[in-house]
Amino acid sequence: MSSLWMFPALIAAILTSFPVAFVMLALALLFGWPVFGPALQYQLIQKLDDVASANVLAAVPLFIFMGAMFEASGIALRLFDAIHMWTRRIPGGVGIGTILMCVVFAATSGIIGATETVVGLLAIPAMLKYGYNKGLICGTICSGGSLGTIIPPSVLAVVIGPVASTSVGDVLIGMIVPGLMLAASYIVYIFVRCWLRPQDGPRLPPAADEPTLAAKLAVTARVLVPPIVIIAAVLGSILVGLATPTEAAGTGAIGCLLLTLAYGRLTLPVLWDSLLRTVRVSAMILTILLAGSMFAAVFVASGGLGAINELLALAKLGPNATLALILALAFLAGFMLDPLVIILIIVPIAAPIIKGFGFDPVWFCVVFLVVLQTAYLTPPMAPSIFYLRGIAPPEIALRDMYTGIWPFIGLQVLVTAAIMAFPGTVLWLPALMQSLR
Repeated sequence: MSSLWMFPALIAAILTSFPVAFVMLALALLFGWPVFGPALQYQLIQKLDDVASANVLAAVPLFIFMGAMFEASGIALRLFDAIHMWTRRIPGGVGIGTILMCVVFAATSGIIGATETVVGLLAIPAMLKYGYNKGLICGTICSGGSLGTIIPPSVLAVVIGPVASTSVGDVLIGMIVPGLMLAASYIVYIFVRCWLRPQDGPRLPPAADEPTLAAKLAVTARVLVPPIVIIAAVLGSILVGLATPTEAAGTGAIGCLLLTLAYGRLTLPVLWDSLLRTVRVSAMILTILLAGSMFAAVFVASGGLGAINELLALAKLGPNATLALILALAFLAGFMLDPLVIILIIVPIAAPIIKGFGFDPVWFCVVFLVVLQTAYLTPPMAPSIFYLRGIAPPEIALRDMYTGIWPFIGLQVLVTAAIMAFPGTVLWLPALMQSLR
């Protein structure tokens, strides 16, 4: 039972702001040595070898480089203008266009925060210019930016798959329908709200130089088709089984590199900056993943998993209550910890328990990620709001951010309930793709 003290010790150490990777590694040594003695070194070396030889983890730096090059291509402003050109005449059109842009950007970056920052810098001035409700602006940017968690190719999906001992490809495919459900719910809410309250998101009057339909189609083809082709190549190759997630990530990285070249933005400084960002983020993610693997290995090998099963048996919790408890812990942890850290702390312990109760591991991984996304939006901590504060102009107050986010949190809860009540929303597409291969 002493292994159960690893988690209180972990939370206490993290609250000191000490780097989480070193905290988990230190606790693995501290709690593992009394149990295993010198043999501990072989166990930790085995985990080092497991992480280093996991082919699927090569997708992490490739997806990060893909997002960095997509951002460097300068396509964000072109995308915003092209989408806004079609949506500006409907209620809440700028907000709806912002969500659509977030979907496209999330599907080419896979990094939490990148979508919110880039899209927010473009959309906030436009929505303020046209008199949008400030709370609606904040909710739109935060919720749309959070789609990077659940819209594939999400880096978190690449991490949670191996940790839960399930297929990364199936997790990425299973995320598609829930991610689109969330985006659609945001769009419907913005449209209905601005239709009932035009002052919150007014229709824009016809522009003096309104482009013709042919001009709109030409601009759309020139701006939207290239990223859509890249997205289709990445996700389509995974869907039909032509490529592993790592191979698909390589395809996407090359595609974004060529896109940057085609737009005349590929220079040595841009390439160097993208490579440095890729190395920094990848090193951080993989170091935390390695330390988390060592922490979980010591916990399980020292009897921690058995102790948790005994506690659950004594509590007489059924499958649904156990699942609810795990998701509640993940949600609460989201107030304090990075989603990657939460995955590495909870999923290695929870996945065997969940499988033992008969839940599908792919479904569990997707539900877990949606819960993390909800925690990412929820006050009082709400990392999405901290990102927004870094880019918001002075006229948008913190009060606007906290009040504007709640309707979108309600939508998150509804979609989460739907995918929990109807597992087919997650499992239908992976099963269909497997039957077609």
